[in-house]
Amino acid sequence: MTRTELESQIKELPHECGVYQFYDQKNRLLYVGKAKNLNKRVKSYFKTKHDHRKIQMMVSRIHRLETTVVETELDALLLENNLIKQYQPRYNVMLKDDKTYPWLCIKKERFPRVFYTRKKIKDGSEYFGPYPNFKTVRTLMDLTKALYPLRTCHYDLSEEKIFQKKYKVCLEYHIGNCKGPCEAKFEENDYNQNIRQVRKIFNGNFKDSLSGFKIQMKQYADNEEFERAQEIKEKMESLEDYQKKSMIVHPTIHNLDVYSILSDPSYAYVNYLQVNHGAIVRCHTMEIKKKLDEDNATLLTLTVIELRQRFDRQSNHIIASHPFVLDEKTIIKVPQKGDKKKLIELSLRNAKYFRIERFKQMKITDPSRHIDRMMQQMKKDLRLKVEPRHIECFDNSNIQGTHPVSACVVFRNGKPSKKEYRHYNIKTVMGPDDFASMEEVILRRYKRLVEENASLPALIIVDGGKGQLSSCLKSLEVLGLKDKITAIGIAKKLEEIFLQNDSQPLYIDKRSETLQVIQMARDEAHRFSLNHHRSKRSKSSLSSKLDFIPGVGEKTKTKLLGKFKSLKRIETAPLIEFQKILGQQRGQKIFEEIQKLSDKTPTENL
Repeated sequence: MTRTELESQIKELPHECGVYQFYDQKNRLLYVGKAKNLNKRVKSYFKTKHDHRKIQMMVSRIHRLETTVVETELDALLLENNLIKQYQPRYNVMLKDDKTYPWLCIKKERFPRVFYTRKKIKDGSEYFGPYPNFKTVRTLMDLTKALYPLRTCHYDLSEEKIFQKKYKVCLEYHIGNCKGPCEAKFEENDYNQNIRQVRKIFNGNFKDSLSGFKIQMKQYADNEEFERAQEIKEKMESLEDYQKKSMIVHPTIHNLDVYSILSDPSYAYVNYLQVNHGAIVRCHTMEIKKKLDEDNATLLTLTVIELRQRFDRQSNHIIASHPFVLDEKTIIKVPQKGDKKKLIELSLRNAKYFRIERFKQMKITDPSRHIDRMMQQMKKDLRLKVEPRHIECFDNSNIQGTHPVSACVVFRNGKPSKKEYRHYNIKTVMGPDDFASMEEVILRRYKRLVEENASLPALIIVDGGKGQLSSCLKSLEVLGLKDKITAIGIAKKLEEIFLQNDSQPLYIDKRSETLQVIQMARDEAHRFSLNHHRSKRSKSSLSSKLDFIPGVGEKTKTKLLGKFKSLKRIETAPLIEFQKILGQQRGQKIFEEIQKLSDKTPTENL
C-alpha cells in the first residue's frame, strides 16, 4: 500500500469504537491500540508532531493498517489485550501473565475457595473473565460474600483432617462471614449449593441473586436497619450495571471460527473472526473479485480454504452468515439467536465497514473503477438495459399555479454536469397542474434534442409518483422514445421508486449508492427549480409595484433595481439617492410617487 492509499484509507475510517493494528512493509505487526473514535485516534498519529522518537520511528514504518469495530469501549479494551498477548507487537508494552487483566477463580478442591487472580493455572479450577478492572471484580466478590458465606482460608479440608480436628474456626466464623466447614459445622452439600449459585452469578445469571438481595433488603427495611438496606440496594445496582455481557470475551464459546459475507455484482467481502478460549484474537476481511457471478456458498468455500491455510487454522467448528460445504469433519452452523448470532452480526458489521472504506478509497485512488462499479450496480438495481452514464432529472415548482416553472438537471457518470442544466417557464398549462406541466416540459426537452440530433439520456428521473411518471411516458410515446429511454419516478415520502413497467413500487436499500445518486439528482432538480421560481416571483413582485408609478419605464426600473437591488430598499432610500440617479426634478417626482405608493410622507426619508 502506497502512502497516498494509506492516507486515503485513514480519512475514511469510521467514527466508531474499536481497535486498530499497524503493519510494516514486511507485514509484521507493529502496534495494536484501542480507540473510542477510530477516525480521530488514527489520524492523530499522522497529524501530530510527536516528541517521542520511538513513536516517530513507528509512524514512519507504517505500511498498512487494519481496524476492527466493536460495540463498547470495554470490548475494545479486552480485544486490544487479547491481540497484544497473542502477537506481542514490537511497539506495545508486553502484557505478561502477571501484568494482565484479573480473573475470578473457583478452586478445584473440597469446599472450594473463590478468589481473584492474574494467573491462570491448568489444575482443573474454573476461571471467569477476564475483567477490565478490579472494581468489577471486587463488586462480584463483595456480592458473593454478602449472599453466600464461603471460606477464605488455605487449609486442606479433606475428610480425614476435619475428622482429626486439625483446624479451629477463625475470626471469619465469629463475625459471620464463614460457617466453619473446617470444624464440620457446615455440610459439604450445602456449601456446594452455594458454589453453584456463585457460578451462576459469574456466568451472568443474576436472577436468583437479585431475588435474594430484594428479600434481604426488605428484611433490613422492616427491621428499620436502613443503613444496611441501603448497602444492599447499592450492591443490587452494581450487579444490574454489570449485567451487560461482552462480545469480545465469552467463557462458554471455545475455539470457534466465524465467517460472514457481503456481495456486490462484481465483488464480495468475507470477514473472519478467530475465537480462542472464549476470546476474539483475530479479525480479517478479504475482498474477492467475482469472475462468473459465483454464489455466496461457493465464495465462502474458496475463501475459508484460503484463510485456513494463511493463518494455519484448522478449527472443526465454524459459524457463518450463509450455509456452505467444506469437509466431513468440519461442523458448519448458521446461528439464528443467542451469543453466536451476535458474533455473526459483529463480523458482518466489520465486513460492511471494510466495504465502505474500500468504496471511499476507490473514489480517490481509482475513480474510473469506482464509477464503473457504481454504474453496474445502478443498472442491476433499476433493471436497466444499459448503464445510466447519462441521467436527466425533472422537477416542477409553482405556488397555487402562479409562476409555474420546471427544471432539468443533468448527471454524467453519477456527478452533476451543471453547464447542461436547463430552466423552463411553463407556457401551455393554466393553474396548478403538475402532471400537465411535466408532460409539457418532457415534450419540449426531448423534441429539441431529437431535432438537434443530440445524445439522449439512458435514464430519466421525475420527482413524483405514478402520476408524474405517466405524464413523462406520454410525451416520450408521442416522440417515439418510450422504448429508447427508461424513465422512473421517486416519491419523497417513503423514497419509493416507480418503474415504467411495474405497478408495484421498488424499495432500494437506503445506504446503497443507487438510491443516493437518485436522491442527489432529485434534490438538485428541486433546488434548481425552486431558485428559478423564487427569482421569477421576486422579479414579478418588484415590477408590479414600480409599474404603477408614472414616469417609470423599463430603463428607469433597471437603473433603480441595479442600484438598490430590492423594492424594500427603493422604498426606504433617501431623496438624495434618487436625485443622484435620475436628476434633481425627476428624482424628486419619482421619490414622492414611491412614498405615496408605500403610504409614507416625503419627509420620512429626508
